[in-house]
Amino acid sequence: MDRRTARSRVTRSAAALTAGASALLACSGVAPVGTGAAAAAPQQPQVVPASAGQTLISGMSAPISTSACLSRIKVRCYSPLQYRTAYNLNALYRSGITGSGRTIVIVDSYGSPTIQRDLNVFDKQWGLPGTTVDVVTWGKLPAWNPKDSNQTGWAGETTLDVEYAHAVAPGARIVLVETAVNENEGTSGLPQMMDAEKYLIDHGVGDVISQSFGATENTFPGFGKKGAPSLTSLRYAFTDAQRHGVTVLGAAGDAGAASETVSGGLYKYPANSWPSSDPLVTSVGGTQLTLNNAGARTAPDTTWNDGYGAGGGGWSYVFARPSYQNGVARIVGDHRGTPDISMTAAVNGGAWVYSSYLPGQGWGIVGGTSEATPIFSGIVALADQKAGHRLGLINPELYAMGADHAADDGIVDVTTGNNGYGGVKGNPAAKGYDLATGWGTIDGPQFVDALAAHSH
Repeated sequence: MDRRTARSRVTRSAAALTAGASALLACSGVAPVGTGAAAAAPQQPQVVPASAGQTLISGMSAPISTSACLSRIKVRCYSPLQYRTAYNLNALYRSGITGSGRTIVIVDSYGSPTIQRDLNVFDKQWGLPGTTVDVVTWGKLPAWNPKDSNQTGWAGETTLDVEYAHAVAPGARIVLVETAVNENEGTSGLPQMMDAEKYLIDHGVGDVISQSFGATENTFPGFGKKGAPSLTSLRYAFTDAQRHGVTVLGAAGDAGAASETVSGGLYKYPANSWPSSDPLVTSVGGTQLTLNNAGARTAPDTTWNDGYGAGGGGWSYVFARPSYQNGVARIVGDHRGTPDISMTAAVNGGAWVYSSYLPGQGWGIVGGTSEATPIFSGIVALADQKAGHRLGLINPELYAMGADHAADDGIVDVTTGNNGYGGVKGNPAAKGYDLATGWGTIDGPQFVDALAAHSH
């Protein structure tokens, strides 16, 4: 989870965020959203640096409605129940498709010391069935240090990943892998993550792996005309996943088509991030939803690009076009293009999360493709259950479904917006496949049915 790609970027000034947060202080006595028990009036929120996905506000004692967020902090905020409605998932749950019998593996450096307690609070608030998170530690984890920004950043990422994978696939088993080395740009931390993934795959643990982290391709040693051998040498977990029929997902990033350099943190040119750019990984980009308090759309989805970040997407400079993208060669050229599919990621339309790994925390609003990826991992778990088996690499089926243009395939085209960011020109959304949102987004029941039927 580097500081430049699939996690952590708030681009508005602290003053602008503080002004929005100040408006929130007038909301004393606001009742919590959802089905949980009544809570105390919201406390003074803290405007915090981004540390998981795109954190906007933290420290509230209760979530509030979308309309209240709009009036008080000028952004939309959504609950998992609203997402369930927006993607029409309730029909699947009523038919018994909950991800039961399937396992989602979530990989994060360090993890969170309070993940089970926080998930319990999250589930109670929204009336979700509880579950026990199975934690696997890989290596000797450092002692919890709340002053270590890397540890707290990963704790936030872990919270987001676990809560929203569970919210979408409430019947699935959640296995959280906590690795002991911080993932950052280049190869730092990635060998440990890949070793852990391969071990679990080899031991039959996991049907879908959710990865809300990434490092830009150009930061890998040896990057150049011949690709990046230090990157391609790390693919062993993904080739292993392909052999065992495990689906692997990767967040497309939060800087649109842009990349940051290691020195200076400046956006300079279009780039892509790995593992999202890997042909053996399904790249999950970002959309922006416009929902009312009940979760019904009041406008079509658009490309995430809201001033806080933008959905990642563009050409890989390491991987050639895979065969499943031959049908979109006019768009991707000779390169692997990303993303493949997109889900909600906007900060203006961020998700309510609950965390307590730091004093004074509580409910907060988070966005980013770090949100979209665990949400889509839940969708894959639902399709696994529907099919009665693991789906493995879904990209060939996904592209076949997109090319069919069949309404009952559940792919919903996103045709507006672009993912330009940081002064780097982005890619426009368009009819069909594009480098802003991939094939677009989904309608849950139709997509799950079609994916399960297409896969074999």
